[in-house]
Amino acid sequence: MTMKPTGSIQIGYRAMKKAVVANSLFPTFRVGQWLRFPLLKWLTPLGSMPHERQLARTSKNATLAISAFFSWLALAYCPAALAAEPAPGKVLLEELTSFELREKIATGTTTVLIPIGGTEQNGPHIAIGKHNVRVKFLAEKIAQRLGNAIVAPVLAYVPEGAIFPPAAHMRFSGTLSIPETVFESLLEATAKSFKQHGFHDVFFLGDHGGYQKSEARAAARINQAWQGDSKFRAYGLTAFYEAAQMPYTQILRNKGFSDAQIGTHAGLSDTSLTLAVDQSLVRTHLLVQGATTSPADGVYGDPRKATAELGQIGIQLIVDRSVQAIQEAIKQRAVR
Repeated sequence: MTMKPTGSIQIGYRAMKKAVVANSLFPTFRVGQWLRFPLLKWLTPLGSMPHERQLARTSKNATLAISAFFSWLALAYCPAALAAEPAPGKVLLEELTSFELREKIATGTTTVLIPIGGTEQNGPHIAIGKHNVRVKFLAEKIAQRLGNAIVAPVLAYVPEGAIFPPAAHMRFSGTLSIPETVFESLLEATAKSFKQHGFHDVFFLGDHGGYQKSEARAAARINQAWQGDSKFRAYGLTAFYEAAQMPYTQILRNKGFSDAQIGTHAGLSDTSLTLAVDQSLVRTHLLVQGATTSPADGVYGDPRKATAELGQIGIQLIVDRSVQAIQEAIKQRAVR
């Protein structure tokens, strides 16, 4: 049996709805549209509900209204409520909110690593995005070891040779190239942006040998422009790239591999490093063709005996030497 609503309930309902419509339910504060309209939506059906449902709905709506009001009050009068946690464990800039990044900077995370890859051919067996995936992976490992660093988004557009007529890697499909002047300007603007946000040390981590000098030139111009600020410095971290060259090559030699196998591009060394980072980037079923590939195919070396285990040795070497070089550079900047 449905009970008819009493006059007191009807009066209370009408008064509450009228107050919300007039935006005077909470006369001491202004209730924003985000609170006002939902209240109207909740209250509108009450007049036609059975008595028992009116009581239940009224109780529920009152609870929601009070909860919403105090949430609004906290945000309006307690700015600290907007403060973000430092997001421990996250080092990739792209995964942080602006507030989380601000908190990290405020609590001592003032080093930023700018990973630089490249979009280029890597023979028939390695994906074009090799450098980009690898440098992000390595930069994240390095930042985690440092404990006070953030990893910027990967710079995937780099100098790769003349576009027309095509030279170097531009002779192969998929390679993208930009002028050195554009690349260096990009590095400078990126570093200055991080300085603006409160970072003290900016490191360029390049996974490709072709632009190492550009990194050094850009860092030199940045430091010249900000020479009066002893708390800021930019670095072309050559130790990052160099670790994967002679030191890693020597380890592979000691394991019995020849220079012809190790190679300089898409050979045993390069392919092993890529396998250690992301095996999906390597077309392993094509490695057997290593004996027949050549520079004409974009391959300098023999990748047939490449393994993730060999690559892991190189990964560890790059991370260890980069962390050491970064810590030493920051120490030197602090005492100059």
